Amino acid sequence: MEMSQYLEVFIEESKEHLQTVNDSLLKLEKNPEDLTIVSEIFRAAHTLKGMSATMNYQDLANLTHKMENVLDLIRNNKIQVDSDLLDIIFDAVDDLEAMVGDIAAGGQGARDVQQVVGKLERIEEGEAPAKVQSEQIVSESKGEWTSEISYELTIDEFQRTVLMESAEQGFINYEITVSLTKDCMLKGARVYMVFEVLEQIGEVAQSAPTVDQLEEENFDLQFKVLLLSTHEEEDIQARILKVSEIDSVDIKKVTAEDYVSDQEGVANSASHDHFVDESNEQSSKKEQAAIAVKEKEAVSKESNNQEASPQKAAQSKTIRVNIDRLDVLMNLFEELVIDRGRLEQISTDLNHSELQETVERMSRISGDLQSIILNMRMVPVEQVFNRFPRMVRQLARDLNKKVNLVVEGAETELDRTVIDEIGDPLVHLIRNSLDHGIETPENRLAKGKPEEGNLKLQAYHSGNHVFIEISDDGGGINRDKVLNKAINNGLVTNEQASGLSDQQVFDYIMSSGFSTADQISDVSGRGVGLDVVKNTIESLGGSITIDSVPDKGSTFSIQLPLTLSIISVMLVEVQQEKYAVPLSSIIETAIVKKEDIMHAHNKQVIDFRGSVVPLVSLEDVFEVPQEVDKGDYYSIVIIRKGDKMAGLVVDSFIGQQEVVLKSLGNYLQNVFAISGATILGDGQVALIIDSNALIK
Repeated sequence: MEMSQYLEVFIEESKEHLQTVNDSLLKLEKNPEDLTIVSEIFRAAHTLKGMSATMNYQDLANLTHKMENVLDLIRNNKIQVDSDLLDIIFDAVDDLEAMVGDIAAGGQGARDVQQVVGKLERIEEGEAPAKVQSEQIVSESKGEWTSEISYELTIDEFQRTVLMESAEQGFINYEITVSLTKDCMLKGARVYMVFEVLEQIGEVAQSAPTVDQLEEENFDLQFKVLLLSTHEEEDIQARILKVSEIDSVDIKKVTAEDYVSDQEGVANSASHDHFVDESNEQSSKKEQAAIAVKEKEAVSKESNNQEASPQKAAQSKTIRVNIDRLDVLMNLFEELVIDRGRLEQISTDLNHSELQETVERMSRISGDLQSIILNMRMVPVEQVFNRFPRMVRQLARDLNKKVNLVVEGAETELDRTVIDEIGDPLVHLIRNSLDHGIETPENRLAKGKPEEGNLKLQAYHSGNHVFIEISDDGGGINRDKVLNKAINNGLVTNEQASGLSDQQVFDYIMSSGFSTADQISDVSGRGVGLDVVKNTIESLGGSITIDSVPDKGSTFSIQLPLTLSIISVMLVEVQQEKYAVPLSSIIETAIVKKEDIMHAHNKQVIDFRGSVVPLVSLEDVFEVPQEVDKGDYYSIVIIRKGDKMAGLVVDSFIGQQEVVLKSLGNYLQNVFAISGATILGDGQVALIIDSNALIK
């Protein structure tokens, strides 16, 4: 069988299972007596082991098997959970992640794991029952199953009614037991193909295990399905047997009276071996109950529409799509946006009513299409946040600090392009908070604080932006120390320092080569990190601000655009050239008389609502040939970056528009104050201004 077609699915699912293990281990450290967490870790590890063996990555399977043995000792109360034990398991997970990464890079997952295997084996020594379990697990990974799990269907009163009504309408209720071959490859794929066949000939009302458990391959070689159909038994059996790696199909006709309601309880619903425990059984019932609720809601809608068809079981409505395909789709839509702008321009010029109506309709439809495509590219920041609990745990141990990490808003969504770039800046900020911000337990107790510090990672939407905040309750930023360092580095003079606000002083810690650490360590002290954070965030069209109170803590707030591909801009004209200023940077526009312009420090400034705002002439910045005199009035676009503002001097405002951000290409990289270009409706090219570069 060709396995390469399953490789991408294997890699993605392996990463998900390893993330589950990582998250659950952190929970277990806080609740070492909670064996349900251990069972969850065990199931994820067991699934990973089976997948690895199926894909012939035996090194990966063997290491996972060793980790399973130790987890089984914990489950059976043979050993107690402590930090030292979890460190060893975390080391094993690190090796597993590295092996999966090697496979994703085209390797075979080979890695020297003798050290961690030796640690795991030493934990096992002296435990005879654990060795017996180990032999059973090894035989299972080779396809020699020592026991079979028998699943039983259960229904609630509502489902009982559905079965009775379907029989009255001429449907036959079938209980179908499907057995897979012992050497079945990727059981989840076979289940999917069986369900696809069944949905063509009837309605699936229930399954055991649940649909989610079947998709996750959390079952043995057998599963049951309750099917409502008008087809004969022989036809159904023949169709299912056409699916490869099906060992047998048993079908029997049933009625509602043949089942015990789940409200009455089901005793011994499954003959569990050491892979299935009570927590799994309870989880299964909860999932079945959730499915039943969804079925009730769906059937209620069906009855309102006076449709009497049997109820279909709740199923997963998601598919995996390669990000490259979404990028291609986005590029095609960007071309459509450009053509849409061109059509709008043409319809305006021709003033043809029917053409204008058609273009307006196309604009609405393309706008809806734009929202759908952008939403398809949106992924939760949880994908980035997931790596931090483990990192915080390890770093806190290295620094001999006690830290409680709180994560909020992990479900907040960002464009995939932004997600890919934001991870490293967040790592630097979190390491900075742990090293510089949160004090040691002794210092915290001396200040009257709890010895455990708090680090909060929060994400939330606001308008067309996403905000990510990293805050701690540590010692805060020492203004005087930062200011002295800035003066010594020549970033500011003594005279200028006296008039700086706290925000302006704090901004210096993001200067290149700037560090207030007294000594260089593995974590900090080299002046590298926060300057990279600032540059990366600004390259994404975002900004970062710092707020700090002595002995109360610090907050780093990052503002990011929802997407980088299609942006809203204000089109302006400078002489005969057009420029686009991102709306996210604009406070407002204004018309200013020449006589209202003042001079300070050899710069032109204006009084904007009580604040002195310096003016920046785009004509001078971009060396635009002067052809037309500006007259007695200046058109000003007020932009902001953090607490700083500037006024861009232009000739005229054209209006607001959504444009596609296009790169200038390899030959025009790092052009000052230009982040890209776009094609306007009339075919002209407008340069998109990097507002942050113009504010000093």
